[in-house]
Amino acid sequence: QVQLVESGGGEVQAGGSLRLSCAASGRPFGVYALGWFRQAPGKEREFVAAIHWSGGSTYYAESVKGRFTISRDNVKNTVSLQMDSLKPEDTAVYYCAADGNFARVRGTPGFWGQGTQVTVSS
Repeated sequence: QVQLVESGGGEVQAGGSLRLSCAASGRPFGVYALGWFRQAPGKEREFVAAIHWSGGSTYYAESVKGRFTISRDNVKNTVSLQMDSLKPEDTAVYYCAADGNFARVRGTPGFWGQGTQVTVSS
């Protein structure tokens, strides 16, 4: 089991930046692949970004590629999502996720955080 708690959400104008963080506790953090998903009002939850347990591989949705950067700190047990050049369509609740499998963390991860709201105004 791993527990995930997100922070860093808020409201920002289009073109601005936000940095989300997710703190993990429970089983050894380093064995998990980690990811970020988001869910906008009236839409299904969608994949945003993922990072391998080693930090050596990352994967992004096309809609955020080049604007968002995922990173992890296996000493501090945190994963972060740096979001730049934000657009109104990035408005959503953002969720941190974890799974022992890198492929599965991009689709159906086993563990979820509670979510943090990001609002981008035009």
